[in-house]
Amino acid sequence: MTTSAYIHIPFCEHICTYCDFTKNFYNEDIAKKYLDALEIEIKEKYKHEELKTLYIGGGTPTALSYDNLKRLLDITKIFQFDKEYEFTVEVNPENITKEKLFLLKKYGVNRISIGVESTTFQFLNYLGRHHDFSLVQEKISLIKEVGISNINVDLIYAIPNETLEDLLKDLENLVSLDVKHISTYSLEIHKNTILGIKKEKSISDEVDYKMYSLISNYLQEKGFIHYEVSNFAKDGYFSCHNLVYWHNDEYYGFGLGASGYLNNIRYTNTKNIGCYIDKKWVFYEEELSLKDKISYELILGFRLLGGINKKKFYQKYHKNLIDEFNIKDLIQKGDLIVDGDFLKINPDKIYVQNSILENFIE
Repeated sequence: MTTSAYIHIPFCEHICTYCDFTKNFYNEDIAKKYLDALEIEIKEKYKHEELKTLYIGGGTPTALSYDNLKRLLDITKIFQFDKEYEFTVEVNPENITKEKLFLLKKYGVNRISIGVESTTFQFLNYLGRHHDFSLVQEKISLIKEVGISNINVDLIYAIPNETLEDLLKDLENLVSLDVKHISTYSLEIHKNTILGIKKEKSISDEVDYKMYSLISNYLQEKGFIHYEVSNFAKDGYFSCHNLVYWHNDEYYGFGLGASGYLNNIRYTNTKNIGCYIDKKWVFYEEELSLKDKISYELILGFRLLGGINKKKFYQKYHKNLIDEFNIKDLIQKGDLIVDGDFLKINPDKIYVQNSILENFIE
């Protein structure tokens, strides 16, 4: 049964230099037409299961005007929710207001993910962000004031010319916000972004690894659990929605450029907003073979520091995880660890997990 849904809101007030997601400059009239199309897509595809997680991302959902944000939240009333649901909305510091936050709270939003990215002006400017750390502090306080305590902040590191000292200052600042979850991303420079067009170069792998190690060690010292390659949380605050992806469970994807996984088919919606508004939703579909499903299970599941549950793997695929693959040498070498019912990548090797997976995943 499908118990999770993602909704993509592709509008932004400005375009960040690194962003490779589906996005458009905000236009009130186009946004209204988009939301009309979104409602129709949801009504056509949603099968009225009880959702345990709903995630609205972008783009910038809070770039919507108050009226359009209310319209979006009215659309979410189509869904039926489990009693213990998680409802996340992404926000940016510069366009989240007290009025919008109260609106989100009224409609049942109980988790906020805020795009901080850096706390240093030099790097915020490089990334094309339009806030500073004092604004972040102000808006985090506001989010807590309206009664939403489950807060994630995003951090981008490995920015050209960034030092370990710069990164440590960012980490200290983020921890001072007293949030439940921190997501960290090494800067990737994609060719179709502003940074890519300018032919900016990534930092060295050696420095990237040192930064990754600093993040992991520092945040764990501060009481965060490193539960996924890029994610850290206080106990009890893992992202339920993202765990659906990492457990390779099925989920709805609604909106422009959204991806979904339903009835053994992975699909991606069109990135052309004109096509989407004309109700031509799906751009690409892939029906998965058993081999495909197992590959996804391993690639996604080994992102989790706790690894893959061998019993659940057998229940899903009727195959023994250890016997099915030639991995006994990897276990003897210590690259993979058997930990009770789980098989996991050695935490010391998680940074180079791809090279380990290449040994037994085509």
